[in-house]
Amino acid sequence: MADPILRLDKVFKIYGAGTQAAVEVLHDIDLEVARGEFVALMGPSGSGKSTLLNIVGLLDRPSAGRVTIDGVDTYGLGDAEITRLRGHAIGFVFQYHLLLSAFTALENLMLPIVANGGLPAARIEARASDLLRDVGLAAFARNRATDMSGGQQQRVAIARALAMDPHLVLADEPTGNLDSRSAADVFALLRAINRERGTSFLLVTHNRDLAARCDRIVRVVDGRIEAGTDQAS
Repeated sequence: MADPILRLDKVFKIYGAGTQAAVEVLHDIDLEVARGEFVALMGPSGSGKSTLLNIVGLLDRPSAGRVTIDGVDTYGLGDAEITRLRGHAIGFVFQYHLLLSAFTALENLMLPIVANGGLPAARIEARASDLLRDVGLAAFARNRATDMSGGQQQRVAIARALAMDPHLVLADEPTGNLDSRSAADVFALLRAINRERGTSFLLVTHNRDLAARCDRIVRVVDGRIEAGTDQAS
């Protein structure tokens, strides 16, 4: 795979390393996601999916192995460098939208742009407004999160994940808290972003129907990538 957006080489994760309580959660993980690829990550509870996603998202560090994001080998990077890379290269969408209820949709989108700095206030608001338009919620800019439906709130969360125009978005059960119609709408939006922007997605899901509509399925079992289970849709 040429020039992947994500590459994991021989990644291990051990909690409590060097103690009698040591637990090896991830074992010898090799994984690549191509630029523009839409990949489903599946596996039973306790399989190591969440730990793997945390490592890919630079929220945790592997005990061994290397993680390369958008061409940057993260081995040896300091905390400030990791934070900077995560803020610009990776977007996150969670099962629960995690919007600030006291803020409007527009303000929720402006926060990550402000946090990463570098733009004047007028451009920050314009960028947030454009993102709301892109997810079909321009009319809800001044609505607080509590004044929107679950599907609308998740659309705001998706727009927030795109705030810094990342090349990779990690989505952890983004439809798991929605009714079937809203879930279908949210998945369709993610797929449209993938196809129109070329954004790569790694999507954790238990929904087999949605997984089958991805480019490929990666299965994690007992902390390992299960051989022979990568599938084209």
